[in-house]
Amino acid sequence: MKTEMTTLTSESGGASGSVFAQRLSSTRRGARLARLLAVQQMRDWGLSDTDAAELVVAELANNAVTHGRVPGRDFEVRLLLAEDHLRVEVSDTRAEREPEPNPYPDENGYGLPLVAALATAWGVKSRCVGKTVWAAVPVTVAVG
Repeated sequence: MKTEMTTLTSESGGASGSVFAQRLSSTRRGARLARLLAVQQMRDWGLSDTDAAELVVAELANNAVTHGRVPGRDFEVRLLLAEDHLRVEVSDTRAEREPEPNPYPDENGYGLPLVAALATAWGVKSRCVGKTVWAAVPVTVAVG
């Protein structure tokens, strides 16, 4: 497991501009760990009311290990903190399977509509190997 954590402090001295990245195994355990590590990082940055961001991380990580999994390849979760939002990026190695919201969800298929409802914007960008699904989620820094 490769860890990359970078903190780029802004001129104001706050956590804005900070980056967290973690590469994890493409398993259910890896998806669960991605959510737990993201929650801890958001706490470390002093963010409050992170429920929406936690759900977005959980859903995108679950999609990466369920639909974007390539045996023997990891996925990566990356958090980028800006002034008023948290950009959540989850990268996997399967480029040919881009996410599409299910227009008729039954037992499955509620994840991307949930992401769309919680995020101010979301999308997919191609990479040399695979793709990155990203979402911008509003957050606030706890005062005190």
